[in-house]
Amino acid sequence: MDTITNKILAFERQSFKTQLTPYLVLKELKEKLSNQEEIGQNFSEVMVIHKNSMFSLVPKPIFNEGELPNYLKFNAKIMANDLIAYDEVPNQDIINVYIPYTNINNYIFELFGEFEFKHSGTVLINTLLNQNRPSSEPICYVQIAEREMEVMVISNKKLLFYNQFEYSTKEDFLYYLLFSLEQLQMDLEKVQLKLFGTIEEGDPIYDLCYQYIKNISVFVPGNTVFPVDQLENESIDFSILSSL
Repeated sequence: MDTITNKILAFERQSFKTQLTPYLVLKELKEKLSNQEEIGQNFSEVMVIHKNSMFSLVPKPIFNEGELPNYLKFNAKIMANDLIAYDEVPNQDIINVYIPYTNINNYIFELFGEFEFKHSGTVLINTLLNQNRPSSEPICYVQIAEREMEVMVISNKKLLFYNQFEYSTKEDFLYYLLFSLEQLQMDLEKVQLKLFGTIEEGDPIYDLCYQYIKNISVFVPGNTVFPVDQLENESIDFSILSSL
């Protein structure tokens, strides 16, 4: 991506039928990059976004860097040699504690030298908060991908909820969505539901959600530096673009 001319120079997406181990992810990454020797020759900056469910949001006032494993032990299986990292969500007093793929980071460092990495949740939360207008009614954003959904609820520019779920059917999708809103005691008559990602009006998921939440719309992110028409034919994760 050229951040000076705001152009996407190259993009490739690889989907897998099942979730891969970090070892297999690295194997696939090495194979992809070895076939494109020109990658990285003129990079001025490298950013790695780790997207996985091995994370936990911690209120900053009670955050203790010495307790990182304890924040994750109920959400993820932690190995003795796992690196645990954390990002601060700006202006929210929230710390995102997560496990990045160390083998991926090490490989990227070998190729490009120093680089920055973040968790995808940190990027998405910060981006949506920045473009969200103050509203007395809660807004529920859902980023939809193949077999994966990210749910985020905001009220008056404050984060109330963020989590990721894997789903197989539209009924699974609806269950996770309604369950999340129920935990927050949200009134389905008042909450605004904004869907984005691989979703359009009239899709089965959209129509099913509309049976329960009438204030629903397909959301078009408005603060990406890349023109919307340039992205229409690209299935690039919004979190990736928002990290630039």
